[in-house]
Amino acid sequence: MTDLPYLSATEALRLFRSRALSPVDLMTAVVERAEAVEPRVNALSERTFEEAVRQARQAERAYLPGGSPRPLEGLPVATKDEHPIAGRLATDGSLACLDEVAEATHPVVERILSAGGIVHARTTTPEFCCAAFTHSRLWGVTRNPWNLDYSPGGSSGGSGAALASGTATLATGSDIGGSIRLPAACTGTVGYKPPYGRVPAMPPFNLDHYCHDGPMARTVADCALLQNVIVGPHPHDVVSLRPAVRIPDRLGGVAGTRVAYAPNLGDWEIEPDVAANTAAVAEALRQAGAIVEQVEVGLRRADVMRAAFIHFGAIFGPSVTRVAAEHGDSLTRYALAFAEETRTAAERHGGFLAGLELEAAIYRPIGELLDRYDVLICPTAGTPALRAGEDYLDTRLTVNGVELGHYMEHSLTTVFNIASRCPVLNVPSGRGSDGVPTGVQIVGRAYDDATVFRAGAAVERVRPWAHRPESL
Repeated sequence: MTDLPYLSATEALRLFRSRALSPVDLMTAVVERAEAVEPRVNALSERTFEEAVRQARQAERAYLPGGSPRPLEGLPVATKDEHPIAGRLATDGSLACLDEVAEATHPVVERILSAGGIVHARTTTPEFCCAAFTHSRLWGVTRNPWNLDYSPGGSSGGSGAALASGTATLATGSDIGGSIRLPAACTGTVGYKPPYGRVPAMPPFNLDHYCHDGPMARTVADCALLQNVIVGPHPHDVVSLRPAVRIPDRLGGVAGTRVAYAPNLGDWEIEPDVAANTAAVAEALRQAGAIVEQVEVGLRRADVMRAAFIHFGAIFGPSVTRVAAEHGDSLTRYALAFAEETRTAAERHGGFLAGLELEAAIYRPIGELLDRYDVLICPTAGTPALRAGEDYLDTRLTVNGVELGHYMEHSLTTVFNIASRCPVLNVPSGRGSDGVPTGVQIVGRAYDDATVFRAGAAVERVRPWAHRPESL
Protein backbone atom coordinates (compact mmCIF):
# COMPACT_ATOMS: atom_id res chain seq x y z
CA MET A 1 0.00 0.00 0.00
CA THR A 2 1.00 3.65 -0.40
CA ASP A 3 3.46 5.05 2.14
CA LEU A 4 0.95 5.45 4.98
CA PRO A 5 2.47 8.45 6.79
CA TYR A 6 2.15 10.41 3.52
CA LEU A 7 -1.29 9.14 2.56
CA SER A 8 -3.61 12.02 1.73
CA ALA A 9 -6.57 12.60 4.02
CA THR A 10 -9.09 12.22 1.20
CA GLU A 11 -7.55 8.93 0.10
CA ALA A 12 -7.40 7.68 3.70
CA LEU A 13 -11.11 8.38 4.14
CA ARG A 14 -11.88 6.50 0.91
CA LEU A 15 -9.89 3.51 2.13
CA PHE A 16 -11.53 3.67 5.56
CA ARG A 17 -14.99 3.59 3.94
CA SER A 18 -14.09 0.61 1.75
CA ARG A 19 -12.47 -1.02 4.80
CA ALA A 20 -9.23 -1.49 2.87
CA LEU A 21 -7.47 0.46 5.64
CA SER A 22 -8.14 0.84 9.34
CA PRO A 23 -7.75 4.12 11.21
CA VAL A 24 -5.62 2.13 13.64
CA ASP A 25 -3.16 1.20 10.89
CA LEU A 26 -2.86 4.81 9.76
CA MET A 27 -2.45 6.17 13.27
CA THR A 28 0.13 3.51 14.10
CA ALA A 29 2.14 4.37 10.98
CA VAL A 30 2.04 8.10 11.75
CA VAL A 31 3.10 7.50 15.36
CA GLU A 32 5.97 5.23 14.29
CA ARG A 33 7.08 7.83 11.78
CA ALA A 34 7.02 10.52 14.48
CA GLU A 35 9.10 8.40 16.82
CA ALA A 36 11.65 7.89 14.04
CA VAL A 37 12.02 11.47 12.77
CA GLU A 38 11.06 13.76 15.65
CA PRO A 39 14.53 13.74 17.25
CA ARG A 40 15.78 15.48 14.09
CA VAL A 41 12.80 17.66 13.18
CA ASN A 42 11.34 18.63 16.58
CA ALA A 43 7.92 19.71 15.25
CA LEU A 44 5.68 18.35 18.02
CA SER A 45 5.27 20.25 21.29
CA GLU A 46 2.97 17.66 22.83
CA ARG A 47 2.19 14.04 21.97
CA THR A 48 -0.81 11.97 23.04
CA PHE A 49 -0.04 8.88 21.02
CA GLU A 50 -1.46 6.18 23.28
CA GLU A 51 -4.78 7.99 23.61
CA ALA A 52 -4.80 8.59 19.85
CA VAL A 53 -4.46 4.87 19.09
CA ARG A 54 -7.36 4.15 21.47
CA GLN A 55 -9.45 6.77 19.68
CA ALA A 56 -8.49 5.22 16.34
CA ARG A 57 -9.92 1.89 17.54
CA GLN A 58 -13.18 3.66 18.34
CA ALA A 59 -13.14 5.34 14.92
CA GLU A 60 -12.66 1.96 13.27
CA ARG A 61 -16.11 0.91 14.53
CA ALA A 62 -17.73 3.87 12.78
CA TYR A 63 -16.77 2.31 9.42
CA LEU A 64 -18.42 -1.03 10.17
CA PRO A 65 -21.80 -1.77 8.53
CA GLY A 66 -24.42 0.42 10.17
CA GLY A 67 -21.81 2.91 11.35
CA SER A 68 -21.96 6.63 10.65
CA PRO A 69 -18.48 8.08 10.13
CA ARG A 70 -18.04 11.82 10.53
CA PRO A 71 -16.14 14.01 8.02
CA LEU A 72 -12.68 13.50 9.60
CA GLU A 73 -13.37 10.18 11.34
CA GLY A 74 -10.10 8.55 12.37
CA LEU A 75 -7.67 11.01 10.74
CA PRO A 76 -4.51 12.10 12.67
CA VAL A 77 -4.68 15.89 12.99
CA ALA A 78 -1.90 17.97 14.55
CA THR A 79 -3.07 21.27 16.03
CA LYS A 80 -0.92 24.34 16.44
CA ASP A 81 0.03 24.75 20.09
CA GLU A 82 -1.39 28.28 20.00
CA HIS A 83 -4.87 26.72 19.65
CA PRO A 84 -5.78 25.98 23.28
CA ILE A 85 -7.43 22.78 24.48
CA ALA A 86 -9.27 23.00 27.79
CA GLY A 87 -7.36 21.35 30.63
CA ARG A 88 -4.09 21.25 28.68
CA LEU A 89 -1.04 23.48 28.92
CA ALA A 90 -1.30 26.82 27.12
CA THR A 91 2.27 28.10 27.19
CA ASP A 92 2.42 30.20 24.01
CA GLY A 93 5.87 28.69 23.56
CA SER A 94 7.15 30.74 26.49
CA LEU A 95 8.92 29.85 29.72
CA ALA A 96 6.94 32.73 31.25
CA CYS A 97 3.71 30.75 30.75
CA LEU A 98 5.07 27.35 31.66
CA ASP A 99 2.27 26.52 34.12
CA GLU A 100 -0.67 28.11 32.27
CA VAL A 101 -3.59 25.74 31.67
CA ALA A 102 -6.30 26.50 29.10
CA GLU A 103 -9.83 27.00 30.36
CA ALA A 104 -11.46 26.76 26.93
CA THR A 105 -10.92 24.94 23.65
CA HIS A 106 -10.37 26.88 20.46
CA PRO A 107 -13.36 26.70 18.05
CA VAL A 108 -11.13 25.20 15.35
CA VAL A 109 -10.14 22.32 17.63
CA GLU A 110 -13.73 21.89 18.82
CA ARG A 111 -14.83 21.38 15.25
CA ILE A 112 -12.04 18.97 14.40
CA LEU A 113 -12.91 16.81 17.39
CA SER A 114 -16.63 16.98 16.62
CA ALA A 115 -15.87 15.86 13.06
CA GLY A 116 -14.04 12.76 14.30
CA GLY A 117 -10.49 14.03 13.83
CA ILE A 118 -7.99 12.67 16.33
CA VAL A 119 -5.60 15.25 17.79
CA HIS A 120 -2.58 13.02 18.33
CA ALA A 121 -0.10 15.90 18.67
CA ARG A 122 0.28 19.65 19.00
CA THR A 123 2.88 21.56 17.04
CA THR A 124 5.67 23.98 17.91
CA THR A 125 5.67 27.74 17.40
CA PRO A 126 8.04 30.60 18.13
CA GLU A 127 7.40 32.37 21.44
CA PHE A 128 3.99 34.11 21.30
CA CYS A 129 3.91 33.28 17.55
CA CYS A 130 5.70 36.57 16.94
CA ALA A 131 8.30 35.39 14.40
CA ALA A 132 8.55 33.91 10.91
CA PHE A 133 10.81 31.11 12.15
CA THR A 134 10.18 28.41 14.74
CA HIS A 135 12.44 28.07 17.73
CA SER A 136 12.03 28.96 21.39
CA ARG A 137 13.69 28.54 24.75
CA LEU A 138 10.86 26.21 25.74
CA TRP A 139 10.88 23.78 22.81
CA GLY A 140 14.23 24.33 21.12
CA VAL A 141 14.79 24.53 17.36
CA THR A 142 12.28 23.10 14.89
CA ARG A 143 13.92 22.16 11.59
CA ASN A 144 12.82 21.91 8.00
CA PRO A 145 12.44 18.27 6.89
CA TRP A 146 13.70 19.13 3.40
CA ASN A 147 16.97 20.54 4.73
CA LEU A 148 17.62 20.39 8.46
CA ASP A 149 19.91 23.42 8.33
CA TYR A 150 16.84 25.57 7.64
CA SER A 151 13.74 26.62 9.52
CA PRO A 152 10.28 25.49 8.44
CA GLY A 153 9.19 29.11 8.75
CA GLY A 154 6.77 30.44 11.32
CA SER A 155 4.78 30.86 13.23
CA SER A 156 2.96 27.66 12.20
CA GLY A 157 6.32 26.07 11.51
CA GLY A 158 5.67 22.99 13.59
CA SER A 159 2.52 22.26 11.59
CA GLY A 160 4.31 22.62 8.26
CA ALA A 161 7.22 20.47 9.45
CA ALA A 162 4.88 17.79 10.80
CA LEU A 163 3.08 17.52 7.46
CA ALA A 164 6.33 17.42 5.51
CA SER A 165 7.87 14.82 7.82
CA GLY A 166 4.82 12.53 7.73
CA THR A 167 3.90 12.93 11.38
CA ALA A 168 0.40 14.32 10.72
CA THR A 169 -2.19 13.90 7.99
CA LEU A 170 -3.74 17.34 8.52
CA ALA A 171 -2.71 20.30 10.66
CA THR A 172 -3.97 23.67 11.85
CA GLY A 173 -2.30 27.04 11.60
CA SER A 174 -2.90 30.71 12.30
CA ASP A 175 -1.77 33.70 10.29
CA ILE A 176 -1.24 37.31 11.46
CA GLY A 177 1.49 38.26 8.99
CA GLY A 178 2.05 35.13 6.94
CA SER A 179 2.19 32.47 9.65
CA ILE A 180 0.30 29.85 7.63
CA ARG A 181 1.57 30.70 4.15
CA LEU A 182 5.28 31.09 4.97
CA PRO A 183 5.61 27.66 6.68
CA ALA A 184 3.57 26.07 3.90
CA ALA A 185 5.92 27.57 1.31
CA CYS A 186 9.04 26.47 3.21
CA THR A 187 7.82 22.90 3.70
CA GLY A 188 6.25 22.16 0.31
CA THR A 189 2.74 22.00 1.72
CA VAL A 190 -0.58 23.73 1.15
CA GLY A 191 -1.78 26.44 3.53
CA TYR A 192 -4.88 28.60 3.43
CA LYS A 193 -5.42 32.03 4.91
CA PRO A 194 -9.21 32.32 4.85
CA PRO A 195 -10.79 35.75 4.47
CA TYR A 196 -11.32 37.56 7.76
CA GLY A 197 -14.20 36.13 9.79
CA ARG A 198 -14.64 32.97 7.72
CA VAL A 199 -13.18 30.75 10.46
CA PRO A 200 -14.05 31.54 14.10
CA ALA A 201 -11.37 32.48 16.60
CA MET A 202 -11.06 33.45 20.26
CA PRO A 203 -11.01 36.90 21.84
CA PRO A 204 -9.34 39.29 21.75
CA PHE A 205 -7.52 38.42 18.54
CA ASN A 206 -10.71 37.45 16.72
CA LEU A 207 -11.32 41.22 16.63
CA ASP A 208 -7.97 41.88 14.93
CA HIS A 209 -8.55 41.96 11.17
CA TYR A 210 -4.98 40.78 10.53
CA CYS A 211 -5.72 37.46 12.30
CA HIS A 212 -6.85 34.29 10.56
CA ASP A 213 -7.01 30.63 11.63
CA GLY A 214 -6.88 28.10 8.85
CA PRO A 215 -5.98 24.66 7.52
CA MET A 216 -2.67 23.18 6.41
CA ALA A 217 -2.27 19.97 4.43
CA ARG A 218 -0.19 18.26 1.75
CA THR A 219 -2.78 18.51 -1.04
CA VAL A 220 -5.30 21.10 -2.16
CA ALA A 221 -8.21 18.67 -1.65
CA ASP A 222 -7.05 17.90 1.90
CA CYS A 223 -6.78 21.59 2.68
CA ALA A 224 -10.34 22.11 1.41
CA LEU A 225 -11.53 19.15 3.50
CA LEU A 226 -10.22 20.67 6.73
CA GLN A 227 -11.38 24.17 5.80
CA ASN A 228 -14.92 22.87 5.32
CA VAL A 229 -14.88 21.40 8.83
CA ILE A 230 -13.65 24.49 10.66
CA VAL A 231 -15.62 27.16 8.74
CA GLY A 232 -18.77 28.94 9.90
CA PRO A 233 -20.27 31.12 12.61
CA HIS A 234 -19.60 30.54 16.31
CA PRO A 235 -21.61 31.97 19.21
CA HIS A 236 -18.50 33.32 20.95
CA ASP A 237 -17.07 35.13 17.93
CA VAL A 238 -19.01 38.22 16.86
CA VAL A 239 -17.07 38.58 13.60
CA SER A 240 -17.52 34.97 12.47
CA LEU A 241 -19.54 35.03 9.28
CA ARG A 242 -22.83 33.38 8.56
CA PRO A 243 -23.77 31.39 6.69
CA ALA A 244 -20.84 28.98 6.48
CA VAL A 245 -19.41 29.01 2.96
CA ARG A 246 -17.75 25.75 2.02
CA ILE A 247 -15.38 24.80 -0.77
CA PRO A 248 -17.18 22.71 -3.42
CA ASP A 249 -16.26 19.02 -3.59
CA ARG A 250 -15.78 19.34 -7.34
CA LEU A 251 -13.70 22.38 -8.16
CA GLY A 252 -13.70 22.14 -11.96
CA GLY A 253 -11.10 23.64 -14.25
CA VAL A 254 -9.73 27.12 -14.82
CA ALA A 255 -10.35 27.52 -18.55
CA GLY A 256 -11.08 31.19 -19.15
CA THR A 257 -10.10 32.24 -15.62
CA ARG A 258 -8.29 35.58 -15.70
CA VAL A 259 -4.99 35.40 -13.78
CA ALA A 260 -2.81 38.39 -12.91
CA TYR A 261 0.76 37.12 -12.63
CA ALA A 262 2.90 39.42 -10.48
CA PRO A 263 6.55 38.29 -10.34
CA ASN A 264 6.89 40.88 -7.57
CA LEU A 265 4.44 43.03 -5.64
CA GLY A 266 6.76 46.02 -6.00
CA ASP A 267 10.32 46.38 -4.76
CA TRP A 268 10.80 43.12 -2.83
CA GLU A 269 14.06 41.25 -3.40
CA ILE A 270 13.28 37.94 -5.16
CA GLU A 271 15.92 35.26 -5.58
CA PRO A 272 16.26 33.69 -9.05
CA ASP A 273 15.00 30.23 -8.07
CA VAL A 274 11.88 31.74 -6.47
CA ALA A 275 11.28 33.87 -9.57
CA ALA A 276 11.70 30.90 -11.91
CA ASN A 277 9.35 28.72 -9.85
CA THR A 278 6.69 31.44 -9.74
CA ALA A 279 6.90 31.81 -13.51
CA ALA A 280 6.49 28.04 -13.83
CA VAL A 281 3.24 28.20 -11.85
CA ALA A 282 1.98 30.95 -14.13
CA GLU A 283 2.78 28.73 -17.10
CA ALA A 284 1.01 25.78 -15.45
CA LEU A 285 -2.16 27.86 -15.14
CA ARG A 286 -1.78 28.89 -18.78
CA GLN A 287 -1.49 25.22 -19.77
CA ALA A 288 -4.64 24.52 -17.75
CA GLY A 289 -6.55 27.02 -19.89
CA ALA A 290 -6.37 30.19 -17.80
CA ILE A 291 -5.76 33.59 -19.37
CA VAL A 292 -2.53 34.67 -17.67
CA GLU A 293 -1.16 38.19 -17.97
CA GLN A 294 1.90 39.63 -16.25
CA VAL A 295 1.14 42.72 -14.18
CA GLU A 296 2.88 45.26 -11.96
CA VAL A 297 1.37 45.98 -8.56
CA GLY A 298 3.68 48.82 -7.56
CA LEU A 299 3.69 48.50 -3.77
CA ARG A 300 6.65 49.51 -1.60
CA ARG A 301 7.77 47.03 1.03
CA ALA A 302 8.70 49.90 3.36
CA ASP A 303 5.05 51.03 3.36
CA VAL A 304 3.85 47.50 4.09
CA MET A 305 6.34 47.10 6.93
CA ARG A 306 5.37 50.45 8.39
CA ALA A 307 1.63 49.69 8.23
CA ALA A 308 2.13 46.25 9.77
CA PHE A 309 4.27 47.46 12.65
CA ILE A 310 1.86 50.29 13.45
CA HIS A 311 -0.91 47.72 13.55
CA PHE A 312 1.10 45.26 15.65
CA GLY A 313 1.97 48.12 17.98
CA ALA A 314 -1.71 48.60 18.79
CA ILE A 315 -2.68 44.99 19.59
CA PHE A 316 -0.11 42.21 19.16
CA GLY A 317 2.92 44.02 20.57
CA PRO A 318 1.19 45.14 23.80
CA SER A 319 0.13 41.54 24.47
CA VAL A 320 3.82 40.56 24.48
CA THR A 321 4.82 43.69 26.42
CA ARG A 322 2.38 42.78 29.19
CA VAL A 323 4.18 39.47 29.76
CA ALA A 324 7.62 41.03 29.36
CA ALA A 325 6.88 43.55 32.10
CA GLU A 326 6.73 40.73 34.64
CA HIS A 327 8.84 37.96 33.06
CA GLY A 328 11.32 39.76 30.81
CA ASP A 329 14.25 37.57 31.81
CA SER A 330 12.34 34.47 30.68
CA LEU A 331 11.58 35.74 27.18
CA THR A 332 13.55 35.22 24.00
CA ARG A 333 15.46 38.17 22.60
CA TYR A 334 13.33 38.14 19.46
CA ALA A 335 10.08 38.42 21.47
CA LEU A 336 11.46 41.37 23.43
CA ALA A 337 12.66 42.98 20.22
CA PHE A 338 9.23 42.51 18.63
CA ALA A 339 7.51 44.20 21.55
CA GLU A 340 9.89 47.17 21.39
CA GLU A 341 9.85 47.52 17.59
CA THR A 342 6.07 47.54 17.41
CA ARG A 343 5.74 50.01 20.30
CA THR A 344 8.12 52.51 18.75
CA ALA A 345 6.62 52.10 15.25
CA ALA A 346 3.19 53.20 16.42
CA GLU A 347 4.69 56.23 18.18
CA ARG A 348 7.01 57.22 15.35
CA HIS A 349 4.60 56.87 12.44
CA GLY A 350 1.45 58.50 13.73
CA GLY A 351 -0.55 55.83 15.49
CA PHE A 352 -3.43 53.59 14.51
CA LEU A 353 -5.29 56.08 12.32
CA ALA A 354 -2.20 56.75 10.22
CA GLY A 355 -1.78 52.99 9.89
CA LEU A 356 -5.34 52.53 8.62
CA GLU A 357 -4.84 55.29 6.05
CA LEU A 358 -1.70 53.55 4.85
CA GLU A 359 -3.48 50.18 4.72
CA ALA A 360 -6.19 51.69 2.49
CA ALA A 361 -3.53 52.98 0.08
CA ILE A 362 -1.84 49.56 0.02
CA TYR A 363 -5.08 47.79 -0.87
CA ARG A 364 -6.02 50.19 -3.68
CA PRO A 365 -3.87 48.67 -6.48
CA ILE A 366 -4.76 45.14 -5.34
CA GLY A 367 -8.46 45.93 -5.45
CA GLU A 368 -8.11 47.49 -8.90
CA LEU A 369 -6.33 44.37 -10.20
CA LEU A 370 -8.90 42.02 -8.70
CA ASP A 371 -11.63 44.04 -10.36
CA ARG A 372 -10.12 43.01 -13.73
CA TYR A 373 -8.77 39.55 -12.86
CA ASP A 374 -10.21 36.56 -11.02
CA VAL A 375 -7.02 35.80 -9.08
CA LEU A 376 -3.59 37.30 -8.50
CA ILE A 377 -0.52 35.08 -8.15
CA CYS A 378 2.81 36.13 -6.66
CA PRO A 379 5.68 34.61 -4.65
CA THR A 380 5.03 33.81 -1.00
CA ALA A 381 8.53 34.92 -0.01
CA GLY A 382 11.60 36.25 -1.80
CA THR A 383 13.86 33.50 -0.46
CA PRO A 384 13.11 29.81 0.14
CA ALA A 385 13.83 29.72 3.87
CA LEU A 386 15.57 31.18 6.91
CA ARG A 387 18.41 29.48 8.76
CA ALA A 388 17.35 27.21 11.62
CA GLY A 389 17.93 28.74 15.04
CA GLU A 390 18.77 32.21 13.67
CA ASP A 391 16.75 35.16 15.01
CA TYR A 392 18.28 37.82 12.71
CA LEU A 393 18.97 40.25 15.53
CA ASP A 394 22.77 40.23 15.38
CA THR A 395 22.93 39.37 11.67
CA ARG A 396 20.94 40.75 8.76
CA LEU A 397 19.13 38.59 6.25
CA THR A 398 20.51 38.85 2.72
CA VAL A 399 18.15 38.12 -0.18
CA ASN A 400 19.24 38.21 -3.81
CA GLY A 401 22.55 39.75 -2.68
CA VAL A 402 20.84 42.62 -0.83
CA GLU A 403 20.97 43.01 2.95
CA LEU A 404 17.48 43.72 4.31
CA GLY A 405 16.73 46.24 7.04
CA HIS A 406 14.43 43.75 8.78
CA TYR A 407 14.25 40.03 8.08
CA MET A 408 10.45 40.15 7.57
CA GLU A 409 11.06 42.14 4.40
CA HIS A 410 11.67 38.76 2.72
CA SER A 411 7.95 38.00 3.02
CA LEU A 412 5.24 39.01 0.54
CA THR A 413 2.47 37.69 2.79
CA THR A 414 1.71 40.60 5.13
CA VAL A 415 0.23 42.55 2.22
CA PHE A 416 -2.72 40.16 2.40
CA ASN A 417 -3.17 40.47 6.16
CA ILE A 418 -3.67 44.13 5.38
CA ALA A 419 -6.01 43.07 2.54
CA SER A 420 -7.52 40.69 5.05
CA ARG A 421 -10.79 39.95 3.25
CA CYS A 422 -8.90 38.39 0.34
CA PRO A 423 -8.62 34.58 0.53
CA VAL A 424 -5.05 33.38 -0.09
CA LEU A 425 -3.90 29.83 -0.82
CA ASN A 426 -0.21 28.91 -0.78
CA VAL A 427 0.73 26.02 -3.04
CA PRO A 428 4.23 24.67 -3.69
CA SER A 429 5.98 26.19 -6.70
CA GLY A 430 9.19 24.16 -6.77
CA ARG A 431 12.47 23.84 -4.89
CA GLY A 432 15.35 26.21 -4.27
CA SER A 433 19.01 25.44 -4.85
CA ASP A 434 19.35 24.44 -1.19
CA GLY A 435 16.59 21.83 -1.58
CA VAL A 436 14.05 23.86 0.40
CA PRO A 437 10.63 24.24 -1.26
CA THR A 438 9.25 27.54 -2.50
CA GLY A 439 5.64 28.68 -2.65
CA VAL A 440 3.27 30.86 -4.58
CA GLN A 441 0.29 32.78 -3.22
CA ILE A 442 -3.01 32.53 -5.09
CA VAL A 443 -5.02 35.58 -4.04
CA GLY A 444 -8.75 35.90 -4.65
CA ARG A 445 -11.32 38.64 -4.56
CA ALA A 446 -12.84 39.40 -1.19
CA TYR A 447 -14.58 36.30 0.18
CA ASP A 448 -14.27 34.34 -3.09
CA ASP A 449 -12.80 31.20 -1.48
CA ALA A 450 -13.68 28.67 -4.18
CA THR A 451 -11.78 30.35 -7.01
CA VAL A 452 -8.40 30.22 -5.26
CA PHE A 453 -8.91 26.52 -4.51
CA ARG A 454 -9.88 25.89 -8.12
CA ALA A 455 -6.68 27.60 -9.28
CA GLY A 456 -4.61 25.68 -6.71
CA ALA A 457 -6.07 22.37 -7.85
CA ALA A 458 -5.22 23.26 -11.46
CA VAL A 459 -1.59 23.95 -10.53
CA GLU A 460 -1.45 20.65 -8.64
CA ARG A 461 -2.73 18.71 -11.67
CA VAL A 462 -0.23 20.27 -14.10
CA ARG A 463 2.75 20.46 -11.71
CA PRO A 464 2.30 17.82 -8.97
CA TRP A 465 4.73 18.23 -6.11
CA ALA A 466 6.71 15.75 -4.03
CA HIS A 467 5.45 15.16 -0.49
CA ARG A 468 8.27 13.15 1.11
CA PRO A 469 11.73 14.68 1.60
CA GLU A 470 14.39 12.37 0.20
CA SER A 471 16.85 12.93 3.05
CA LEU A 472 14.55 12.29 6.02
